[in-house]
Amino acid sequence: MTVASNSRVFSTSRGAKLAFSELGLGTAPLGNFLEAYTEEQCDLTIARSWDAGLRYFDTAPLYGLGLSENRVGRILKEKKRSDFLLSTKVGRLLEPCARGESNAGIFVNTPQRRFVYDYSYDGVMRSFEASLSRLGLDRVDILFVHDVDAPNHGGREGSEARIQELMTTGGWRALEELRSSGVVAAIGAGVNEWQPCARLLELADPDLFLLAGRYTLLEQEPLDTLFPQCAARGTGIVLGGPYNSGVLAGKSTFNYGNIPADVATRVRALAAVCRTFDVELRHAALQFASAHPLVVSVIPGAVSVAEVDDNVASLAQPIPGALWSELKERGLLHPDAPVPS
Repeated sequence: MTVASNSRVFSTSRGAKLAFSELGLGTAPLGNFLEAYTEEQCDLTIARSWDAGLRYFDTAPLYGLGLSENRVGRILKEKKRSDFLLSTKVGRLLEPCARGESNAGIFVNTPQRRFVYDYSYDGVMRSFEASLSRLGLDRVDILFVHDVDAPNHGGREGSEARIQELMTTGGWRALEELRSSGVVAAIGAGVNEWQPCARLLELADPDLFLLAGRYTLLEQEPLDTLFPQCAARGTGIVLGGPYNSGVLAGKSTFNYGNIPADVATRVRALAAVCRTFDVELRHAALQFASAHPLVVSVIPGAVSVAEVDDNVASLAQPIPGALWSELKERGLLHPDAPVPS
């Protein structure tokens, strides 16, 4: 086992204890994100994650319109169920469609399906049951409401409308029933911005948030907004997108698109400081994301054995404390950001 397998135990307000591995696996890429991957490659990637000590896996119906759930379940159903944590998401139902009607978007070579948003009581329950069927498992540990955020719904008003749909048509009540009955241990939301999380803290009692790309070496706005509220409520954070969808790991994407000029400038500045300490940017990015005490697990994606190995190695690389001090002195890191010890 490696540092990646270090256990972080999160206790929900209802007494459930969830043992997360410090490093988990985000499986959106295994839904054929931007390119198609063979079943063998996906099997090897998940198996390597397991062998490296990763024990938390996150998936969703959206990822490849069911492909990711199928692929994750195929490997995990051979493991002892008490040895891992698994989360999936609700809010989208998958249905068959005619050729040309799929809305898979950034996922390619998907089954002939499309998704429809449905945050109602019935929609949540149907989504959950369909996920169990695709996974081939009898339970998941965590259910996240997926994408009640502005990027997916045309702005802040659209996000609020989806949150209201969730609350007024019984979707959140369905999640509460599943939690109170013990079918799932924890509920929350998986989103690409912090604002819906803060809103749900006003309206409901989530256990966990999966926040993708908004608390990274590149941006730390939640330190002044969401995180103090989570700390007060005992709400944990799963961090997705620690590389901001690639730009902090040497790839040419930010938020699944082109890199804006101001972001590129900031990344170059971060990389320059890292070089002066003989540290690779991606190593600093992953370790920084894992350092906040609210974070129960960091879940970068991977599509190969090599990427899994690189993520595991990145978490273990020695980084001098002076690097973090220098970043703060240069205004490249929030002055109050927790850093690795």
